[in-house]
Amino acid sequence: MKLPREFYLRDGLTVARELVGKKIVTNLPEGVTSGIIIETEAYMGAIDAAAHTFRGKTERTKIFYGAGGFVYVYLIYGMHICTNVVANVENVPEAVLIRALRPVDGVELMKIRRGKKNLRELCSGPGKLSQALGITKNFYGEDLCGEKIFIEPAETLRVAATKRINIDYAGEAADYPWRFVAAD
Repeated sequence: MKLPREFYLRDGLTVARELVGKKIVTNLPEGVTSGIIIETEAYMGAIDAAAHTFRGKTERTKIFYGAGGFVYVYLIYGMHICTNVVANVENVPEAVLIRALRPVDGVELMKIRRGKKNLRELCSGPGKLSQALGITKNFYGEDLCGEKIFIEPAETLRVAATKRINIDYAGEAADYPWRFVAAD
């Protein structure tokens, strides 16, 4: 059972925390792959110097300004796709970066896509999990209530909050405890 649109129409911090323990699924022609979300980061729009929407709406960030429940992908370091879940209501530009997964379905396909055999190396970072799930830049704007990519309830995990990673440029926002990890 997919998460309903209402799940995403809440503030990014709530969505980020509650995504930990959920299962993200891609349903592509070459197969189904999935993983339990074990790490997320919230990006809170105009109040967050680390958010892509901090300085306002651009062509790249227009998806943030729609209703929650859609996919925002972007390229980092010119080579890795990062997968984000748009949160909140229209014109409140918040999103959640999916940082790590525990692989569940389609592990052999994930290994092929990643060119790795070690299970721990498949989804231990945002670029790695995107590659393992078959997520490309063409996923920009995909509906998480659709058939190609979606999120389902899965496990109840204890969640810990820490500061986010690799955003030293964001001033005081670098210290906000907006990274959520499975505590176990």
